[in-house]
Parts: sequence; structure tokens; C-alpha cells
Amino acid sequence: MAKLTAKELFHGILFPGHLHSQDSLRLALKFQFRDTDILIVSYPKSGTTWMQEIVTLISSRGDPHLSQTVPNYARAPWLEQYYFTELLEALSSAPRVMTTHLPHHLLGPTLQGSNAKIIYVSRNPKDVAVSYYYFHKMAAFLPKFSTFSEFLHRFLDGTVCYGSWFDHVKDWTSQTATMSNLLHITYEEMSLDLRGTIKRISSFLQCPLVEDEVTSCVKHCSFSSMKDNTMVNYTLIAAEIMDHSKGSFMRNGKIGDWKNQFTQEQNQYFNSIFESKMENCTLEFVWEEQDKEETHG
Repeated sequence: MAKLTAKELFHGILFPGHLHSQDSLRLALKFQFRDTDILIVSYPKSGTTWMQEIVTLISSRGDPHLSQTVPNYARAPWLEQYYFTELLEALSSAPRVMTTHLPHHLLGPTLQGSNAKIIYVSRNPKDVAVSYYYFHKMAAFLPKFSTFSEFLHRFLDGTVCYGSWFDHVKDWTSQTATMSNLLHITYEEMSLDLRGTIKRISSFLQCPLVEDEVTSCVKHCSFSSMKDNTMVNYTLIAAEIMDHSKGSFMRNGKIGDWKNQFTQEQNQYFNSIFESKMENCTLEFVWEEQDKEETHG
């Protein structure tokens, strides 16, 4: 296990050395996907854990046994982390569920020609930035920032771990037009219409559920249920790796929490960078709960 503060630079992107090695990252790019595999893809703090839980519950037809007895990182292991192979071998049956934060320009060629089902999860970037900042405070394997302003500049520059949010989201979502095996789901959809989103995902995974099964999925992957589930909330992780006295892994899950963090100046700065980097992008974002969806493009 690498030193907690170590970093790996791979294809110009920083990764926490505690979880990744050059070998594990290279292996991820050579991985042989099966057509029955399910791959959850996201930028950090975009709803990854939530999607792992939804996919587990759909695959179990709403039965919470697996999600309450096996840690989420063992049920849906991370493709690029050093213990991936060991955890993958422990997955007993198809479909195998895997997770990744890798950008499309690295992982896309590996997926070429595969019929594996890919679910891309995105979230409005202001909430991502706030959630990611607070995660840095509790995760010993991530660098520390003295202020949110310092972190925000690095986030917008794309020099935080896992690289640029803008590149990640634009490159993955631009594939939806040509890849029938790629489904794009937003954090905000999960938050505003969890039942409808679960139905969309179950249909995409060709695992249709009856209403009682959908209801059970909704119940067990509600934010409050996940926050209390030790298999999901990362409280099983040693305090020297993830210090829960400095914050909760599942903090509040609200849309628009950025408004409690951003100053007016930071918001203006963010908007100017956002408009410039997303100029030709037609993605829509929900910035706060009562918003109508706004189109930027």
C-alpha cells in the first residue's frame, strides 16, 4: 500500500497513490470487458455511490440483502484501483458491476466494440466542487487546501485529482449520440425523481421490475437509508484513511448546496470559466431544486 499522501501522475492526470499505481492504471486500460458487464462512470462526488446502490438493488430486484452485507466498493469495484483484480475475482455472478473515474480519452478505446452497459453519472459542477472540497478535508489520501477559494481555482483549472470536470463530462456525454449502450443519468434526476430514474435504469439494464420491487429500491437507496448503511457510508474505513470526525462521506445530498458556500465573487468567477469552457456544449444543468432546467450552449 502506497503512502497515504503519495500521488500518481498518469497521462497528465493526478491520481491518489494510496489507491492507484502505474500498474493498476495501465491494467485498467487493457481490461477485457464482457458484454454482460455493467460499468458505472463518473467524475468524483457526482453520485457514484448512489448509482452503485441503485444498480445493486435493481440487480437484486429490490432485495437489500447484498447492499446491507457487502461494502459497495466490493460489490462494484473500481477498475483503476490496485485491488481491483482481487475484488473482481470475488464477484460471484453476472452481471459484474464495476466503477471508474477514468476520463473517456483514456478508457474509450478499451470499450471500443464492447456491448457492456455503461451508465455515466453527472452532477452540476458547483455542487461537485463543494462536495469534493469537503471530501478533501476528511480523506487523508487527498491533498489539503487551506480555503475553498484555493480549491475552487484548482478545480476549475482541472489540476485536482482525477483531472478536469469539464473534459470528463463533455467527453463522456458526447458519446451518447453514437453509443446505444451508454446511458447518461444526472444526480439531480436521481434526487428529484428517484422512482422514475430507477425505472429508466432498470429498463436500460434489461432488468424490468414490478412496482413492489421498484418501491423497495426507492426505499433502500434513499439518501437517509444510505447515510445509515455502513456498507455504503464508508464508516468501515479506518479513521487514519477517512476521518469521519472531520465530516461525513454522505454530507447532505441537496441540490444547490453550493449557494451556502460560494461567495458572490466566486460565483461570478465560476460562471465566467463555465461559460468559456462549455461554450459549445448543450448539456442542461439544474443548479437548485426549484429551478427549471437551464440550457447552456
